[in-house]
Amino acid sequence: MSWLESISMTTTVILLFLVVIPILTALFLYFYDKRQKQHAILRNYPILGRMRYVLEKTGPELRQYLFDDDNDGEPFNREEYLHMVMPGKYLNNVIGFGSKRNFDEAGYYIRNAMFTKQNEEMRVDNETLIHTMRYRIDNDNLFSRKEHREEIPTMPWLLPDEDAIIIGPNCEHPFHVRSLLGQSGMSYGALGENAITALSKGIGLAKEAWMNTGEGGLSPYHLAGDAHIIAQIGSGLFGFRTEDGEFSWERLREKAEIPQVKAFEIKLAQGAKMRGGHVEGEKVTEEIAKIRNVVPYTTINSPNRFKQFSDYPTLFDFIEKIRNHSGKPVGIKVVIGGKEDAEELASFMEETGKGPDFISLDGAEGGSGATYQDLADSVGLPLKSALMLLDDALKKHGVRDEVKIIASGKITTPDKAALALAMGADLVQIARGFMISVGCIMAHRCHTNDCPAGVATTDKNLQRGLVVEEKKYRVTNYILTMREGLFRIAAAAGLDSPTKLERHHVVYKDERGRVFPLDNLGESYR
Repeated sequence: MSWLESISMTTTVILLFLVVIPILTALFLYFYDKRQKQHAILRNYPILGRMRYVLEKTGPELRQYLFDDDNDGEPFNREEYLHMVMPGKYLNNVIGFGSKRNFDEAGYYIRNAMFTKQNEEMRVDNETLIHTMRYRIDNDNLFSRKEHREEIPTMPWLLPDEDAIIIGPNCEHPFHVRSLLGQSGMSYGALGENAITALSKGIGLAKEAWMNTGEGGLSPYHLAGDAHIIAQIGSGLFGFRTEDGEFSWERLREKAEIPQVKAFEIKLAQGAKMRGGHVEGEKVTEEIAKIRNVVPYTTINSPNRFKQFSDYPTLFDFIEKIRNHSGKPVGIKVVIGGKEDAEELASFMEETGKGPDFISLDGAEGGSGATYQDLADSVGLPLKSALMLLDDALKKHGVRDEVKIIASGKITTPDKAALALAMGADLVQIARGFMISVGCIMAHRCHTNDCPAGVATTDKNLQRGLVVEEKKYRVTNYILTMREGLFRIAAAAGLDSPTKLERHHVVYKDERGRVFPLDNLGESYR
C-alpha cells in the first residue's frame, strides 16, 4: 500500500468517526425520543432536549468551577472550600492583599485588644513537636504545576495539663481533653475504610484530638491510628445491639475496655436530620453488616428515636446505667429547637442531680451523608442561636459546671471556632472540614455510593483514589492550623488562652453599621 493510499484510508476513518457516526447517532436519538412517552421536552424537541439535559446534569460542576463567584455557593463557597484544603496540603493559611469578606453585610466580629499577648505569654503546650508532611510549590504555571512533599516539625498547639477540659470528672475514667477541636460523628459505612483510616491516623498524629465514630459503630479503621474515640450510640444501636435489635450491655463493656475509647455519646438528633440515620443497601457490605449486626446489602433506616427511653427520667436512667457499666463519661448529641427545650433539659438536671457529662450541640446548618431536604432546611435552630440558649439555661439552673458543651455545625476555620467558644462552647468538632481534608470535592453524592473522590463510598475501585499515606498528613495539618489559629485569635483579643473567650469578646454589626454586644443580642433569642 502506497503512502497516498494510507493517508486516504486514514482520512476516511477520521471522517467516519467525526461525521458519519455522530450523524447516525443523532438520527437514532431523534426518532427514539420522538416515540418515547416519558419526557415531553424530548418528544417535542429531541435534539435541543438532549442538550438541555446535558447542561442540567453538568450544571453544578459548571457553576462550581466557572460561573460562581468565590463567595457564592452553598453549603460552602469556593473561598471556604480553599480555607479547608490549603492548610491541609500546605500547612499554611496565609492570604495576600486583603479579605474577601463583604464588610457591609451583617455579621459577628471578635473584639481585638489594644494590647495583645505575645507568643511567650500564651498558656500553650508546644514542647513536643509533631513531625508531619507538607507540600511546597516549586513552580506554578498556566499548564503545569510542580511541587514536592517535605517533612517538617510543627508545634502541636495543645492546652497544658492544668488547662485541660475534663469531661466526667466524677467518672471512674474521666476524659482529659487538651485539643480544643476534634472530629464530629462520621460512620464507617457512610465513609469508606480508606477515609476512616486516614482520619484516624491523621487525628492520632496530631496528638490528643478525638474522633467520633458516628452511629455506625466502632470499626477497626477507627482504631487504626492513635486517635481518642468517642463511641456514638444511635437509635439503631449499631455496634451495641443483639441480633434481635435490643441493647447489648456485653458489647458496651467490650467497647469500654478499649483504651482508645474515652467516652460514649447517645445521639438523639443531628442538625441535618431530626431522625435516625440512613444508609443505602449497596453501601452495607458484609464487613459493615457484621460491625453493625444487620443484614448485608440491605438499606438501613434507623428508628426516629430510641426504644430504651421516651422522656428525661428514662433518658437519664439510661445514661446512668451506661456510665456505671463502662466507667466512662456519657454525653448526648442534640439539636435545640427553642428556649423551652434548653430550659427543660437544664431544669431536670437541677432537680435530679443527674444528666449527661457532655452535650454535643449540633446546629441546623450541620451536614449529613444522607437526609431529606425539608429536615435539613427548616427543622432545628442554627448553632449560634442554639448555643447561647443552651449555655444560658445551664447557667440559670446552676448546672453549667457539671456538663461540657461540644459545638458543631459548619465550624471550618479558626475564627468560626473562636466564635463558638465565645458563645458558650467548651470544645468544637468538625465533620465536613475533615472530609475535605481527605479529598472531598463537594460532589454532593454522599448518599449514592459513587463518591468520585473515594471518601463517602464503600466501592473498592473508587476508594483506590484515596491514598491513606498521603491524606493522613492533610488531616494532621488541618488540625494543627486550626489549633494554632485559635491561639492566634486569643492573643489578638488580649487573652493568653482561647479557653477564656467569652461573649463580651464578640460584637454583632448589622447591615446599617450599628454594633451590638453579644449579650444584648442574645436577648432577642430569648
